[in-house]
Amino acid sequence: MNAPGGPGLSPTWASSDKDIVGTALGPSRVWYTLGHGILDEVYWPSCSTPQIRDLGFIVAGDGFWSEVKRESHYELTTPAPDVPLPKIVHQHERYRLELEVLADPLRDVVLLRYRLEGKGLKLYALLAPHLEGSGHDNTAQVTPQGLAAMKGGTALMLAADRGFSRASAGYVGSSDGWRDFHDHGAMTWHYDSAPNGNVALMGELAGNEGVLALGLANTVEGAQTLALSSLACGFEAARAPFVEGWQRWAGHLKCEGLEPSLQQAVRRAAMVLKTHNDRDFPGAMVASLSVPWGDTRDDPGGYHLVWPRDAVESGFAMLACEHHDEARAMLAYLIATQQPDGHWLQNFYTDGRPYWGGVQLDEAALPVLLAARLDEYGELGDLRPQATTMARRALRFVARTGPFSPQDRWEENAGINPFTLGVAIAALVAGAAHGFLEKADATHALSLADDWNARIESWVYARDTELDRTHGTRGHYVRIAPPGQTAQDGEVALRNRGRERVSAQNLLGLEYLYLARLGLRAADDPRIRDTTRLIDAELRVDLPAGPYYRRYNEDGYGEHEDGSAFDGTGVGRAWPLLSGERGHQALLAGEDPQPYLAAMLASASEGGMLPEQVWDTTPIPERGLKPGRPSGSAMPLVWAHAELIKLVAAIHRGQPVERLRAVVDRYRTPRTPAVTHWREQAPCRTVNRSGVLLVEAASPFVLHLGRDGWKHVDDHVSEPLGFGLHGVRLDVAKLGAQRTLEFTRRFLGERGWEGRDWPLLLLPLATSGGND
Repeated sequence: MNAPGGPGLSPTWASSDKDIVGTALGPSRVWYTLGHGILDEVYWPSCSTPQIRDLGFIVAGDGFWSEVKRESHYELTTPAPDVPLPKIVHQHERYRLELEVLADPLRDVVLLRYRLEGKGLKLYALLAPHLEGSGHDNTAQVTPQGLAAMKGGTALMLAADRGFSRASAGYVGSSDGWRDFHDHGAMTWHYDSAPNGNVALMGELAGNEGVLALGLANTVEGAQTLALSSLACGFEAARAPFVEGWQRWAGHLKCEGLEPSLQQAVRRAAMVLKTHNDRDFPGAMVASLSVPWGDTRDDPGGYHLVWPRDAVESGFAMLACEHHDEARAMLAYLIATQQPDGHWLQNFYTDGRPYWGGVQLDEAALPVLLAARLDEYGELGDLRPQATTMARRALRFVARTGPFSPQDRWEENAGINPFTLGVAIAALVAGAAHGFLEKADATHALSLADDWNARIESWVYARDTELDRTHGTRGHYVRIAPPGQTAQDGEVALRNRGRERVSAQNLLGLEYLYLARLGLRAADDPRIRDTTRLIDAELRVDLPAGPYYRRYNEDGYGEHEDGSAFDGTGVGRAWPLLSGERGHQALLAGEDPQPYLAAMLASASEGGMLPEQVWDTTPIPERGLKPGRPSGSAMPLVWAHAELIKLVAAIHRGQPVERLRAVVDRYRTPRTPAVTHWREQAPCRTVNRSGVLLVEAASPFVLHLGRDGWKHVDDHVSEPLGFGLHGVRLDVAKLGAQRTLEFTRRFLGERGWEGRDWPLLLLPLATSGGND
């Protein structure tokens, strides 16, 4: 008989507040997450696709019933910090429930061993399928072999080694097992199926001790075969190779010389990174096996997608652990997923299918830095030819698009920001220094890098603002300079605050810290010190566990003041990974980085998972929000775990793992650029009258040039430059201008005249440094 009440409530995912995540290191293609002491999302056949919302339990008998996850009294342990085999013990005055979860290394099956102690009580399994990444249009069915669900070309089977005494399928909110207990205090419904809706299954386990197997396949028959095969072999037969596989992998981690608790934290963090790797597509690392604020939405993407930026940050962490093979696999994957024009998609499924369509310049530059770092270690090997091709494409995109980026690293605003700019400059230098570029492109890359580096402050540094006067600083780096505007006079539209506009000079962020981290600026540069003073005053949140930082003032990405979930607007909370970035700066500036490291460690869940954000204000117990503890954002966040590993490594070795010798050597002392590169996406307003001006464009053009108010006009035909660019090189001193230059361009082909004039003010001969 079909269950009534379809299609059920609107589906949501489980909470992103994860206890631990895991997978097996073998042919198996399942990933599991645990939250609130039960099994949450299970991913198959890639770590991009969750297939269930959760698998929980009700304990009932003698007029008593208790849903285990709502009690939230449990302890979690693992055999070792780098072996994700969780054992959870739930304690209640009426019962003790012990669970142990792992993935069968040989099959697409999650095994769950259970043991219930409690007089007169029975255990009921509750399963919420969300097949093919959504709770819509699932079909649930009770079969003689167990609890089944199917949707399209995906199916699951939950089987028990001792079977189910009885079972039922239903629609969430109307005829599911939890509603049955809520309404009747016992299991009274016995529906055979619930087609095409948000469905749930419940089964009364025939014994209070045994093993459950959740199999996933393209058909119900396949899922059943896998589940029953795994049960036939037994839990211990899977447990031994599961542990052995992780121990073998962890044996290659290099984190010696650390005190025991810190070594455990690094090993656990490395395990988290490895768990987020795909099986069919080695090197594909998703950002998080979670859906931020998932218990309020049915988001098909969540964070279980590949972001090239987050992935490369993790690749550097693997290098810090001397797991070079992991970084090489990631580089090979990035080579395979690069777009023809050289950039990478904003994010994508592990097989390369696109999700969001934004473009971020740092995501084009960071893979080049990873390749260069591998080359410094002598670990490129046979990847060199492909890495060279990748770097040429990527740097062509960077050189033609930068320094402007259509999105910043938070994916919210277009413009020029210090993080992306710093990464792009370092990549240009690395591409030339490591032989990735042909001679003409290498020459152009270094010239462009020198010019951009000299002009950083002209784009993203504000001086003598009200903020500076309040805090006694002379100036500061801003979060971002919007398109066509400067840090001093621009306005930024806040994406998560209803597009509210704020002055760019008042918008602070930690992006500038990468200028020192990469070696473009000295850590004790007065401009770095002043900005650090401001972010410590404006963005720092001191909690009992230590200092944390918000992304930027006026951030709206986080829970609302009342603790309700982010819904497109909210209040940005503190990010542990930013404590790591601040810790790197402390190390480089000769300060103590330990408080920042301690804060990161203190934010972890019971199983050591680091969150994207922590709650940073008054507790709201009814929502589970406590200062310094995970909020409803993504957890674990791979980038946060990578930052922890890198901070520990930097403290141990004395410098950041992202630093490249070529970049540090080139900018160890201030470097005056030989050429000022003018381009439409970041035009300069001034030029040294004794310098060289290179007017660039992506296609051929004629430069129509005037002096001192369009006097002495002449035309100059562009010539090919590096990276497929075209340009006109002008020796300013020889042009005969006294005060200004002005020009417009006529492009060859259909575009013709660009329809606007560009003025440049000539600076006095004594002026040096970057042009604005």
